[in-house]
Amino acid sequence: MMAARKRLPAADRLPQVRGRVRNGVALAPLTWFRVGGPAEILYRPADIDDLAEFMAACPADIPVSVLGVASNLLIRDGGLQGVVIRLGGEFARVRIDGDKVIAGAGALDLTVAEEACAAGLAGLEFLSGIPGTIGGAVKMNAGAYGSEIVDIIESAVLVTRAGTVVTVPGETLGLSYRHSELPEGAIVVEATLRGRPDRANEVAERMREVQTRRAETQPIRARTGGSTFANPAGAKAWELIDRAGCRGLTMGGAQVSEQHCNFLINTGTATAADLESLGEEVRRRVQKDSGVELRWEIMRIGAFA
Repeated sequence: MMAARKRLPAADRLPQVRGRVRNGVALAPLTWFRVGGPAEILYRPADIDDLAEFMAACPADIPVSVLGVASNLLIRDGGLQGVVIRLGGEFARVRIDGDKVIAGAGALDLTVAEEACAAGLAGLEFLSGIPGTIGGAVKMNAGAYGSEIVDIIESAVLVTRAGTVVTVPGETLGLSYRHSELPEGAIVVEATLRGRPDRANEVAERMREVQTRRAETQPIRARTGGSTFANPAGAKAWELIDRAGCRGLTMGGAQVSEQHCNFLINTGTATAADLESLGEEVRRRVQKDSGVELRWEIMRIGAFA
C-alpha cells in the first residue's frame, strides 16, 4: 500500500509574485489591540495585476485573508494559517474626479475624508471618525454619526478568489447595517464614493466636530478595537452593557472601557483569548439581563492557541 503523499507547506506551493512575501510575521504589532499570533505568510501585492495573478494561481486549499490597519479586528493567539494579504502602496492612493472620490482599499478613512475636504466635497465627513481603511469600510458598511458607506458608494472594484478583476455597482454589494454580501473570497481593492460640492472650510469644520465628539466619547488612546458589538434593532449596545453591570469588567488583562462600555481594552497584558472571553461574558450577562443577544461587530479570526 502506498504511503499518503505529504502535502507541502503553503510557502512552497505559492505562485511567484512581484510584491513582497514574508514567512512567520508577527501580526500583533500591526493591530490596534496589539494581540494575536503570527501570519504563516504575509503578502503585500505590488498592484492589482499582481494580486489578481496571485489569486488565480493560489491553490484553493490555502486560506487567504486580508488585513487593513486591524482597527476592528481581533486576531486569535494561534495566528493565521495560509496567506495574509496587506494592501498598501498603490492600493492606498486617493484621487478626485469631479464630485467622485476614488480611493484604494488601503487608503485610511481619515485620509479619504481629508482629500474630499480639500477638493470641496461634502458627505464623507463621517469617515474622519472611523479608524480604518476603505476596503474594510466597504466590507463592513462602516458608519458613524448618522452616515454609512452605503449612502455614498457608487461602485467597487473587486478581485475574486479566481483572480478576476470586476467592477460592481454599489447597490449590488448587499450593504446593510455593518454587513455586506461580497462574493465569497472577493477582495475589495478600490471604491468610488460620491461627494457633493461644498465650501472646504465648512466641510473641515464638520470634520473637526466629528473628531472632537469621538475624542470625548471613545477611548481613542487605549489599545482597543472600536465598537465591540453591533447595535441591536431599537437599542444601543452600550446601554445594554451598562445596564447589565459590565462597565469596567475585567478578565485577565482585558477590560470593558469605563469611558464607553461598548469598547474592550487591552490594559497591557491581555491576550486575544482574554479579550474574546471577556466579550463573551458581556454577551452572556446582557442576554441574562435583557434577553438581547449581542452580535459581535469586531471580526475575530485565526486559530486559538
